[in-house]
Amino acid sequence: MKSIMLVIGLVVIGLLVAFGLLRTENRKESDAMNALMVIVPYKYEGLWVFDDAAVGLSKEPFIAGIDTLIDKATANIPDAQHGFRAIFSGTQFPGANFKLEWRRAESGGNWYYSPEFNQEGWLCPALFKYFKSAPREIYVKVEPRSRD
Repeated sequence: MKSIMLVIGLVVIGLLVAFGLLRTENRKESDAMNALMVIVPYKYEGLWVFDDAAVGLSKEPFIAGIDTLIDKATANIPDAQHGFRAIFSGTQFPGANFKLEWRRAESGGNWYYSPEFNQEGWLCPALFKYFKSAPREIYVKVEPRSRD
């Protein structure tokens, strides 16, 4: 009788663990779809870069056209070279200034097109620190960072 109770107990524990893991994975999936992410790009050694300790990035550079898009997007933000806030998401959100449309994958990263600036730019593989796969569209809001 004890061995039957032990087996039943182990089965119940196994089912609870499996259900918990399934719920956690589903929650992560839905959270990622609705998440707004924030970085604070700034100029370093003449390049636009950003730090995000939460995902293990330090002075991660923007290159291959994205740097030029940032120049254009921040043209009206005073002192942007010392840091501005970029809020972004794979889904549209109120206040987004522009969007990037996926074009193609290359060299581990992805090319995106900005209809607002009629220009392409390449986002490096660091994109996958924020998205499981390259989103079809990325919505972005650029604004001055707070000075608190």
